Amino acid sequence: MTEKSPADNFPAGYEVPKVWTWDKGNGGTFANINRPIAGPTQEKPLPVGKHPLQLYSLGTPNGVKVTIMLEELLAAGHTGAEYDAWPIRIGDGDQFGSGFVDVNPNSKIPALMDHAPKGGGAPVRVFESASILLYLAEKFGAFLPTDLRARTETFNWLFWQMGSAPFLGGGFGHFYAYAPIHIKYAIDRYAMEVKRQLDVLDRHLADNQFLAGSEYTIADMATWPWYGNLALGQAYGDAGIFLDVQSYKNVQRWTAEIAARPAVKRGRMVNRLSGDPTEQLHERHDASDFDTKTQDKIAPASAAKA
Repeated sequence: MTEKSPADNFPAGYEVPKVWTWDKGNGGTFANINRPIAGPTQEKPLPVGKHPLQLYSLGTPNGVKVTIMLEELLAAGHTGAEYDAWPIRIGDGDQFGSGFVDVNPNSKIPALMDHAPKGGGAPVRVFESASILLYLAEKFGAFLPTDLRARTETFNWLFWQMGSAPFLGGGFGHFYAYAPIHIKYAIDRYAMEVKRQLDVLDRHLADNQFLAGSEYTIADMATWPWYGNLALGQAYGDAGIFLDVQSYKNVQRWTAEIAARPAVKRGRMVNRLSGDPTEQLHERHDASDFDTKTQDKIAPASAAKA
């Protein structure tokens, strides 16, 4: 009897080639910017504002992690955390500009330049959201416990988030909301994993106010923009209903508590380019920008000039 290959169970119509080749027109929401090579596609220097910390980002979950952290630092009195935030429009390919690639060779937001690093010397580039959170926590001595057990628990959940989010975003979110066709196997596979992750969080938060225990840390700042947004029903259309997020009561409690923090509300607005105009602050250069430069205030003024 001939043993069956796993490929015998694949749907008809696609035969896996021996060597993969790039099909530029493969469909999907991000087909126009995804590519199998790295490096810049255009000469485009990055702007530099007045503060030592220069953030190049977008109001996606990974970007929001960092703007929440910066706003929390400022709210806690760390005036050295003042920053300029510049939008990187990934739909336009800004992440492939030469200046951005110099800061992050992986061409993903967020990316940070610190022009006044501890100890002085040349500016420091920081990329990957967890690396930025850790860098800022250590620079300012905030939102990262010094106690060994609490610090390690913070790291546990920070890196749990970094390893888990691709299943939520690149897996479930892609096949549920962005893929050119719905594939039941793919959606079922990733929905199962996302619900398992929500259950992991829910069980842990039954006995803990925050992820590292009683203290609000960078682990919460990293996890909330992904799982908090999902729990609020604000990710991937009606995905919250599909995944029955309301059934995770402890996640809902944690989500609501963090969402109510003023710094989180501000952080969610920075580099946000869609949604309610009152919650879009495309660029952030000063705390007063939240009062004077949101899109509901800028757009009418631009229209009047036209």
